[in-house]
Amino acid sequence: MGNLESLPAAAPQVFWHAGAVSAGERQLQLGQQPATIWLTGLSGAGKSTLAYALERRLCAAGRLAYVLDGDNLRHHLNSDLGFSAAERRENIRRSAEVARLFNDAGLIVIGAFISPLQADRALARDIIGEQRFIETYVSTAPNVCEERDPKGLYRRARAGLIPEFTGVSAPYEVPEAPALALDTAQLSIDEACTRLLQHMAPRLR
Repeated sequence: MGNLESLPAAAPQVFWHAGAVSAGERQLQLGQQPATIWLTGLSGAGKSTLAYALERRLCAAGRLAYVLDGDNLRHHLNSDLGFSAAERRENIRRSAEVARLFNDAGLIVIGAFISPLQADRALARDIIGEQRFIETYVSTAPNVCEERDPKGLYRRARAGLIPEFTGVSAPYEVPEAPALALDTAQLSIDEACTRLLQHMAPRLR
């Protein structure tokens, strides 16, 4: 598991201020229990497509949901980070902190992150919380992801233009016990969304 004790502590002059609105009040107001559906898998597996389709279905059903997409966050919040192991870990840490804040506000978060390392996903779980973190492995096979290559990344990685590219020159560690595994080569996006919604049903009133 991730180790929050390894993260920098707040300065001694920084104090936590508790709010006056409880998590229970937010759940009652929104009619849902917050959670983070953490979609992990190779580039081209279908994570972002699935995330936005699920957000659309949740919002159409009157739920408050928001997608945190790894590429989008790298345009702004994480634009100062590269792709070294340490920077990838910091990318996941920051993203998980945002998800935790959104969960505290009562939202359902759908995160789409390659997040290839077990340790980094464990860190995200620690930050977000065991009860809220729903690890979902988008298990589309590597050859299918590379055949799709929607952004041309595999082609560039094979040409040596992208170093340390997950699935080509950097490893992807398959989740050991994900809450769900969804193969978008075998399931339509609508079918995958339905499976996620069925898993989420106890959290939705």
